[in-house]
Amino acid sequence: PRWETDFAKASAEAKKTSKHILINFTGSDWCPWCFKLRDEVFATAAFEKYAEKNLILVVADFPRGKQQSEALVKQNRELAERYSVPGFPTVIVLTPSGELAGRTGYRPGGGESYVAHLKDMITR
Repeated sequence: PRWETDFAKASAEAKKTSKHILINFTGSDWCPWCFKLRDEVFATAAFEKYAEKNLILVVADFPRGKQQSEALVKQNRELAERYSVPGFPTVIVLTPSGELAGRTGYRPGGGESYVAHLKDMITR
């Protein structure tokens, strides 16, 4: 699945497709727990298969070494403020209409366990 960086575009897509939005707040080039989440969950077939059918994926990256456009830095900062992101990684799940469905972060157990956790959050 593709990770979108444009939140407005992702929101429009979610409304159109009735899919939930998963926002991954990450420090992609410096955060060890973010690497674990990426490698143990997001890179698994179980997560990818579930996400393809059910989620619009958004990455809100806060890198230390990579350059980002001013607009992207601003958007990500505003998203982090809006959802009170305490640190990285933080995962926010929104309903297709943009309401908060839940929040989580790194959890051990791999892709299948994480998908079960997301399903539980979404069906509440």
